[in-house]
Amino acid sequence: MPAPILYEIVRQHVEQAAFLWTVYHYHLLHPDENPDMDEERLARLIERLEAYLDGARVAGEAGRKIAQQRFKEFPEAGELFVVQMLSAQKPIRIIDLDLAKVQRFIEINLGKT
Repeated sequence: MPAPILYEIVRQHVEQAAFLWTVYHYHLLHPDENPDMDEERLARLIERLEAYLDGARVAGEAGRKIAQQRFKEFPEAGELFVVQMLSAQKPIRIIDLDLAKVQRFIEINLGKT
């Protein structure tokens, strides 16, 4: 018998992953705006982002559906990012992403070209 899916917990993982992606992405676009975001804090941010993605990923199809629901309700870059990360065949590490392609994907899919 599969373990039950705790919807509220998975939803929180999805929402936190979307938020942390937004913080990370903003830092990449504006690296000088937050002098407190040093390498250690950035590494911890990435670690937390990956942990929240993993938390949503272990819910399988339910995690993907929750991410899609959040994106439908809040069609923003962070939510779109989470939907795509949960749709990948294999987990992708944040540091392995081609950030230019991610940015372009977000711009195209949110109509911000």
